[in-house]
Amino acid sequence: MKYMATYDLMETMRNTNQWLGATAKSMASYPMFSLVPNPALQWLGAWGEVTERTFERIVAKPDWGLHSFTCADGRDHLINVETVLKRPFGDLIHFNVAGREPLKRKILLVAPMSGHYATLLRSTVRSLMRDAEVYITDWHNARDIPVSEGKFDIEDYTLYLVDFMRELGSDLHVIAVCQPAPLTLAATAYLAEQDPDAQPRSLTLIGGPIDPNANATDVTDFGHRVTMGQLQETAIQRVGFKHKGVGRKVYPGLLQLTSFMSMNSDRHSKAFSDQILRVAQGEAGDHDAHNRFYDEYLAVMDMPAEFYLSTVERIFKNGEIARNEFVVDGHKIDIGAITTVAVKTVEGAKDDISAPGQCIAALDLCTGLPDSKKASHVEPDAGHYGIFAGRSWRDNIRPLVLEFIDANCDAPNAKQAVRPVAKKPANKNTAAK
Repeated sequence: MKYMATYDLMETMRNTNQWLGATAKSMASYPMFSLVPNPALQWLGAWGEVTERTFERIVAKPDWGLHSFTCADGRDHLINVETVLKRPFGDLIHFNVAGREPLKRKILLVAPMSGHYATLLRSTVRSLMRDAEVYITDWHNARDIPVSEGKFDIEDYTLYLVDFMRELGSDLHVIAVCQPAPLTLAATAYLAEQDPDAQPRSLTLIGGPIDPNANATDVTDFGHRVTMGQLQETAIQRVGFKHKGVGRKVYPGLLQLTSFMSMNSDRHSKAFSDQILRVAQGEAGDHDAHNRFYDEYLAVMDMPAEFYLSTVERIFKNGEIARNEFVVDGHKIDIGAITTVAVKTVEGAKDDISAPGQCIAALDLCTGLPDSKKASHVEPDAGHYGIFAGRSWRDNIRPLVLEFIDANCDAPNAKQAVRPVAKKPANKNTAAK
């Protein structure tokens, strides 16, 4: 019960701050106060507006906001978000551009389950829709999933990806962003061993911790520093009484958000104080740059406790993917079994979450894949977010990824499907660029 009480206490604090903001905003807008203009009231109202919006967004799932799309014919076509596969912990959805002939490229975006919703990749989706049929994994908020649906750990996550890839067929190109990169690599290897005909044509891994120890960051240091017992006691809570998942053990999104913001607390504090000033001066808008960013950044979801704990223990502490020792449902996966799926890694030179070297380690693990089907790219001056969104993604990385997809769009022939004799891992410095 103590874990449930803590969860409800956190929600009470969030709700109270939202109420205080709304109260301050409403009080400062009383018409009678206009008789005697007072700058303090303007500041109070501005503080209230920013505070209410901030704490309200934490529990709101953002909308995709993708309503129409201008195609090559010069006409605007509606975008329908369609569910292809519906599962308790996450769905496979398709952004269907109404009235447009299906495009040859078919891309599955594997979104992180790391505290934010899949809508964090909204700009990535929009940038790819012009040239491909885009599908994405839409993970659910654990607090809304009844306990009766059972557990969900990294093995279940991997099997979900296997089912999603099977559903979409072998003419598929997969792009995994950040946290799911090692599990997507494992899912591809699983298919290579168990169902070769369902393998995708290419796999692009963007900023993922394939080998977290290849280049240490604050994230990897934390993973090694804390014990699993400490995480159980300090990070895991039971969902409170007002949600469908009451009683389910989770890693609360609010805790994850707190850790995210503490890494750059000065920058976030300045952003909010500047926004209060803009609101007080009448210079802020509902969809200004601050609100566009923080409406998404503040919207967090709870993760199943099993998923969070198994990620820390098996991916970061034990390095099961990096050592090619990952087991799914009793089957030990051999990443070297990937022989026909082209693999590309993308890293940001200034990524402080998944530093350069962590993702490219995937190429060394693919011992059965010829060098001609391996590629890597390090984006200069790009941080973690920039390698899948923003200018670096749009101008440099996206064209390279599409070029890589087109170069590997043909089905492998029978000769290619034969696994070559094991050889020494490719040197990461000589991997194709």
